Amino acid sequence: MADRQALDEVVRFTSDLIRIDTTNRGGGDCRERPAAEYAAARLAEAGLEPTLLERAEGRTNVVARIEGSDPSADALLVHGHLDVVPAEAADWSVHPFSGEVRDGVVWGRGAVDMKNMDAMILAVLAAWARTGVRPRRDLVVAFTADEEASAEDGSGFLADRHAHLFEGCTEGISESGAFTFHDGSGRRIYPIAAGERGTAWLTLTARGRAGHGSKPNSSNAVTRLAAAVARIGAHEWPLRLTPTVRAALTELATLYGLDADLDDPVATDDLLEKLGPAAALVRPTVRNSATPTMLRAGYKVNVIPGEAVAHIDGRYVPGCEDEFRTTLDELTGEDVDWEYHHREVALQAPVDSPTFARMRAAVEEFAPEGHVVPYCMSGGTDAKQFSRLGITGYGFAPLKLPEGFDYEALFHGVDERVPVEALHFGVRVLDRFLRTA
Repeated sequence: MADRQALDEVVRFTSDLIRIDTTNRGGGDCRERPAAEYAAARLAEAGLEPTLLERAEGRTNVVARIEGSDPSADALLVHGHLDVVPAEAADWSVHPFSGEVRDGVVWGRGAVDMKNMDAMILAVLAAWARTGVRPRRDLVVAFTADEEASAEDGSGFLADRHAHLFEGCTEGISESGAFTFHDGSGRRIYPIAAGERGTAWLTLTARGRAGHGSKPNSSNAVTRLAAAVARIGAHEWPLRLTPTVRAALTELATLYGLDADLDDPVATDDLLEKLGPAAALVRPTVRNSATPTMLRAGYKVNVIPGEAVAHIDGRYVPGCEDEFRTTLDELTGEDVDWEYHHREVALQAPVDSPTFARMRAAVEEFAPEGHVVPYCMSGGTDAKQFSRLGITGYGFAPLKLPEGFDYEALFHGVDERVPVEALHFGVRVLDRFLRTA
């Protein structure tokens, strides 16, 4: 079990990493190197030999391998990203890069996404170095750049250019799983991610005949684009249940004593209603989605522009990308073209695997009152890029959170923070899992 020093270190490491500003605005100006050097120094103190890798100057990744006791076992990838989304200091109660520890809570950008998990990994490995622990299987630890943008300088670069560092890895764990979800009626649910919807960020372009705003124009690019965007925003996508989501709904139905006829869309929608707040764990992933987010057209009120552009945040459930593309073709129509601005695959991971069972057991050991269920993430992580190497990804960044703590709202939100006790829980659970994985 993780020692007392590890519990102190995970708080200090989290705070230290938050104080290193690794804001990623998506324009390539992020510099993860100081955080990468910090992580590499902690790995070196734990007796490991970290490798620092860059595709672009300052966009630094760190990779290290811990040799396991069973050379016949497949390796496990444990990864976390070092970059964070922007934060406007004027909106926060504390400075977003202060790493302040106040009233048992660590404050700052990255406290939940995901410098907390980075710190947990470092704290566990430091404790192992002190006590001589070796995992059963090889562990490859990776701290990546650029996850909050395209991942081209991070996990994409590592997967494409340094695949040899991940030799033998068949599974991986990273962010957004094994946190406490309070359903409002006293139940504590711990969802472990075993899937991700695919990413389909789209650019829509409508072209028409430019002209004077005072004259009728049946080839108005703005009108054409607006009509397409309205159709997309109003479209009701059909129910599409993946094996992961089916497993989640089945376990939740059992927990709440409800019937689950998942082959009947009407009955499934009825089940989602009866699950109450717990439905939030699955509702975003039972369908594809396409959300209009940006519009751009024109330069003067009395000039009809010849072109209008929109951007759509599209997500598709595993196995439904073809349906997503076909539907977008229909919704955009003949007058609007669309293309991928950024695309990444959807993922699924088995929920009946030994690894999932060990993650479940690790959570239940330290949260015996909790109910572990699988779930699919509505967004994406670096697991998408690492899947190119045949690595099956799970979301497992354990946190025991108090009731009323809105974990999901703090991702990219104002006053991002994490309780100290949640970090202690995370270190204990992660230590237990990685020893037995």
